[in-house]
Amino acid sequence: MAEQRTSAKGGMETSYGFRDVADGEKQPLVNEVFHKVAKRYDIMNDVMSAGLHRLWKDAMVAALNPRKSPDFRHLDVAGGTGDIAFRIVEASNRLAHATVLDINGSMLAVGAERAEKKGLTDNLTFVEANAEELPFETGSFDAYTIAFGIRNVPHIDKALSEAYRVLKRGGRLLVLEFSEVEMPLLDRVYDAWSFNAIPQFGKMITGDAEPYQYLVESIRKFPNQEDFATMIRSAGFSRVTYTNYTGGIAALHSGWKI
Repeated sequence: MAEQRTSAKGGMETSYGFRDVADGEKQPLVNEVFHKVAKRYDIMNDVMSAGLHRLWKDAMVAALNPRKSPDFRHLDVAGGTGDIAFRIVEASNRLAHATVLDINGSMLAVGAERAEKKGLTDNLTFVEANAEELPFETGSFDAYTIAFGIRNVPHIDKALSEAYRVLKRGGRLLVLEFSEVEMPLLDRVYDAWSFNAIPQFGKMITGDAEPYQYLVESIRKFPNQEDFATMIRSAGFSRVTYTNYTGGIAALHSGWKI
């Protein structure tokens, strides 16, 4: 599936999977996708990554290595179900505070319910808001994470600029996202799995294949590793690096507000 990726210059704002839409139309379409899949979202992450997303997320949290301090303030964006925030709070020995922000209320409802079951409500705040317009003061957070969510944000440049704004000096950005596979044989196997199997599994699990067709297409439209690193630098971040996981199926991008 050789659909052209968008570049560092943009294009995701009018890309709903392989379909071109008008600027402003993407967000409602994406919202509908996540309303549909919220209750089974984490199960489908297992399907889409063959369970590897759990290892990648653990590696992301290990890279962050949150301070074991009640003063540590963390923002997880597009993290409605709490998967990353829970890991970070636990890695801080339940001392850090995490704010989970998502534009989708259905996803946040799942996360809040899970937080209560885990006994983590004192460590977490759930906020329904847009990544492009964060409702926080400048310099509010020590760390900003977003896992498998940045490609669903229409104006990625705005989201990255907002990430830079709300971080403290010395704060760190970590973005985990599906990326461009760099192993020749693996890319063909992964394409076959993505376009043939994932939508069908989605239909079996949720009764609807369309949201998962969008999700796999959006992965192929997202800028490759170098282009996305360029976007992070353009937002003002320093010491920008990335690490490929599983041959580039996913990549962890890092940047610092110096």
